Amino acid sequence: MKNSSSYSEKTIEQANLFATRLSKRARHLRRYPTRRGITCYRLYERDIPEIPLVVDRYEDHLHLTEYERPHDREPAEHSDWLDLMAKTAGETLEIPAENVYLKKRERQRGTKQHEKVADTDSRIEVQEGGLKFLVNLADYVDTGLFLDHRVTRQMVREVAAGKNFLNLFCYTGSFSVYAAAGGAAKTTSVDLSKRYIEWSKVNMRRNGFDGPEHEYFAIDAVQFIKEHKPDELYDLVVFDPPTFSNSKSTQNDWDVQTCAVSFLNQLLAIVSPGGVIYFSNNFRGFKFDPAEVSATTIHEISNQTVPEEYRNRRIHRCWRIVK
Repeated sequence: MKNSSSYSEKTIEQANLFATRLSKRARHLRRYPTRRGITCYRLYERDIPEIPLVVDRYEDHLHLTEYERPHDREPAEHSDWLDLMAKTAGETLEIPAENVYLKKRERQRGTKQHEKVADTDSRIEVQEGGLKFLVNLADYVDTGLFLDHRVTRQMVREVAAGKNFLNLFCYTGSFSVYAAAGGAAKTTSVDLSKRYIEWSKVNMRRNGFDGPEHEYFAIDAVQFIKEHKPDELYDLVVFDPPTFSNSKSTQNDWDVQTCAVSFLNQLLAIVSPGGVIYFSNNFRGFKFDPAEVSATTIHEISNQTVPEEYRNRRIHRCWRIVK
């Protein structure tokens, strides 16, 4: 870390602006942990245009992500700038330097998701809604717990009692944990990645859900639906696919814009009458015509599902679909 006197006047001014904004946000959200029991939440979201960072708090850890934006700094100078911003965040929020993680999220041009940036395999336990989850703040841009779906997860828990629950593109299984906590009779978690299926099992077991009524399938979601027996129907489904996905083990790439409607219509065949699908994605340009889906009712509920601390009210879009 450079001596503060070595930074340009502009950089020091930006660090001070960043500190002031973080302090204001921390004061605004100070009652989250005690009054609401929320210990993982968004603190800063590119509030200041020339500081294009996102800062998420995971209890006593900070996860900073840089988003691409033109600037006039040389690579070495920019690296120093990032170090100073991370140091500023930690000191302002009184988080130890070893608990501050900084990532770079490049503009998505291909079909990569959950890109790996390190290989520490270090995971910490955090709590949300009285439940326990392992997150990895070091190795991936995505940590293992999408904070923008905190409200949606609670919606699932509130309606899960006695339901047969299906979690497609389950990632690390957080929706399955919430469904089980809400009293789901059965949960089924599906993800192509064996790593994420194992992570899902760990999260479930960490919360005491390890019985045979909780099933896991490391399989492509499209293949899972195609090969599914028609006699088992699901009452509650979460379908939260990535924008893009490709794998050597599948014949076709996944593109949410071109694949989602067809997939939903196939999915409805294994949903019980009156069953509910929560369909969400975070593709900003997503165009969806409900008339193309053979469901009884479809309502967009994004205004309800995006947590209030998010500046970006389009961090995701979410629909409640009833068969």
